[in-house]
Amino acid sequence: MSRKPSLLKPAIRYENNPIVTSAQVNKIWAEPQLQTITVHNAGITEYGGEVLMLFRSHLRSGISVLGIARSKNGLDNWRIDLKPALVPCSRVDKFAQGAAVDELIENEQGGLEDGRITKIDDTYLITYSAYHASIAHRVRVSLISTKDFKTFLRHGPLLQTDMRNVVIFPEKIKGKYYGLFRPNDHTKQHVGGIFKQIQIGSIDNWERSVWEIRKEPVMLQSDGPGSFSDKIGPGAPPIKTKHGWINIFHGVRSTMDGNPYVLGVALHQLDDPAQVKVSNIPILFPSKSDCKVPDDAYVHVPNVVFCCGAIRRENGEIYIYYGGNDTVMNVAVSHEDILAELCEKYGQNPTTGLPLYKIL
Repeated sequence: MSRKPSLLKPAIRYENNPIVTSAQVNKIWAEPQLQTITVHNAGITEYGGEVLMLFRSHLRSGISVLGIARSKNGLDNWRIDLKPALVPCSRVDKFAQGAAVDELIENEQGGLEDGRITKIDDTYLITYSAYHASIAHRVRVSLISTKDFKTFLRHGPLLQTDMRNVVIFPEKIKGKYYGLFRPNDHTKQHVGGIFKQIQIGSIDNWERSVWEIRKEPVMLQSDGPGSFSDKIGPGAPPIKTKHGWINIFHGVRSTMDGNPYVLGVALHQLDDPAQVKVSNIPILFPSKSDCKVPDDAYVHVPNVVFCCGAIRRENGEIYIYYGGNDTVMNVAVSHEDILAELCEKYGQNPTTGLPLYKIL
């Protein structure tokens, strides 16, 4: 990639985007009931010497399933697994001891969405949104663990309340595991109110799935103008760097023509992730280049960039994997130094959203 990220262009789009599309998946999932219309919002990890992408696809029926693609370099030559990895569960699936099986089955019948992957020791934790099939907007973020991406163990909801966009830090911090949570609400607007906050929670043992959520949000937006003013939520699981934990999140500012999504960045203190610095300047805005599809192809939600996974390279580069228009998968390249500098120099108050720097 010839261009380098900077404070002016914090994330540089890969010139060969999109990297995975529904057209590619449909060549592999050839059966009519498995034909997809989107590939987006993918969790990312490294497994078996490759980059593994756990992508979400809308089937033509409207239900979302999760599939796997793999690449040697995380940029091109993606290989699609022969069938979806995760579909709404049934009694033939594997459940953790003590899991409420009937409740889990009921929770997932509306589909699985937006998997995020965190590796802890030799286990990969997948948080995902489980949608109810008959209760509108009823979503429970649930947990699946795996060691090989072949056998999956369902643990059930992290909380017995509606949540969205939950990410888990990849190691214990002062004896506890931490996660970032965005509450969900039964509203058609999907903006404002509790959608404008990110909460932090902790747990002694992730297998228990009983998280203690801190009462005060760790990030909050007020009602003033801003690129994240009407909704925020964690995106990729936090990445450990010399500067702190890098948290790539999404934000929305409602307009007269919809709710465009942008990507932002925050920096959490390594030994206390409740202490956070937030860049007031987004790192990526949606553009026409984020959804390159044929003229007769379906486009799901215009003006959206949405990230569920990112990886750090040895040279400090951050590969940011993001869905374009909730339709195709893309990647952009940034650097930990640039992302940290944005948070340090061009910050906002983490609990009001007000800028901490002078424009002039």
